[in-house]
Amino acid sequence: MHTEWRKLRADELREQARRDAIVILAVASLEQHGPHLPVEVDSMLGETVAARTAEKVLAKGRPVVVLPVLWTGLSEHHMSFGGTITLDNAAFAALIEGVVRSVLRHGFRRIVLLNAHGGNENALRTITDDLTPKLGVPIVQLTYWFAAAVAIAKILETQGGLQHACEAETAMMMAVRPDLVAVDRIPLAKANTTPDLSDVVGGGVYIWRSIGSRSGSGVIGNPEAATAEKGERLFDAISSALADKLCNPELWELPWTSETVQG
Repeated sequence: MHTEWRKLRADELREQARRDAIVILAVASLEQHGPHLPVEVDSMLGETVAARTAEKVLAKGRPVVVLPVLWTGLSEHHMSFGGTITLDNAAFAALIEGVVRSVLRHGFRRIVLLNAHGGNENALRTITDDLTPKLGVPIVQLTYWFAAAVAIAKILETQGGLQHACEAETAMMMAVRPDLVAVDRIPLAKANTTPDLSDVVGGGVYIWRSIGSRSGSGVIGNPEAATAEKGERLFDAISSALADKLCNPELWELPWTSETVQG
């Protein structure tokens, strides 16, 4: 059976709800990705990670369905480069809530918000905090490069983790859509950069910064170290890590309100 929601009939989806299937919603963006990558990177990578994770969840015997990727998110910090579509926080929250409410009305109870864009992180955590008690369902929220950070770090050679239009994202695009990677333009990613806030004052402090204030090319990281082989390894490692977490029964059984504590 397909795991893609959009390819299933309504009766097949009703059956998936009766089977208590996990529903994965990848939440991404449409934004600039430097001089060498298309604006759909986060959406394409998020959709691919969700699909490959679902394959491994299914292989573990767990029913799962993947919704179409949400292709726009919170990308105000990329607007100065052009090509970017962004929502404001209110529209973003309303969009997520509408999708989640629809899924719940069809009988599904296990929902995963799989984030594929750094600018969505803070809002998705807040949305999860808001919707869980409001809708009475423990929603799982994850950002794939944080949930699979250990696996990713073992593969990257010049970065500690996934950044933006970087070694990791460029490699993953080379693996899934090499025709969209302008390899001859990768050297243009080298540009003036400013220090990260944590490098200046240490951790635990936050200010909003545009990508343009951090990098003249719109790239954070080193795309020159990317290869298609590395991208395939990243997809495999990330999807394996996420499938292991989503198939852990304690994730879904852990008490989340005082009313759900046994004893």
